[in-house]
Order: sequence, then C-alpha cells, then structure tokens
Amino acid sequence: MASRLKVTQIKSKVSEKQNQRDTLRSLGLKRIGDAVVRPDDAQTRGYVKTVAHLVKVEEID
Repeated sequence: MASRLKVTQIKSKVSEKQNQRDTLRSLGLKRIGDAVVRPDDAQTRGYVKTVAHLVKVEEID
C-alpha cells in the first residue's frame, strides 16, 4: 500500500512570502492546526520542502 503524509500547519503564514502562502493553500491548509493527508509523491514532498518551517509532517500507512 502506498504511504501517505499527514501535513499539519503549526505556524502562521502572515509574515511569509506570497509563494509560501500559495503553497499552503495548494496543500489545503488554511489556519494553524489544520491537517491534511496527502499521497507521498514528489509533488507533495516539494510542497512540504517549500514550507517546512511552517508545517509538521508525519508518515502514515
């Protein structure tokens, strides 16, 4: 079974650059505490790398 990533926003996006805010929206995160489950693929990994300082990532099965 393909693994998935649980991405949780832990910091505010207010003072961040526009591309980082857009990346959070692309992941489906709107506010602190929001969490989404995404497939573990190259696109998701790239999104997470862009906003790594704003999110917490967990691998789930």
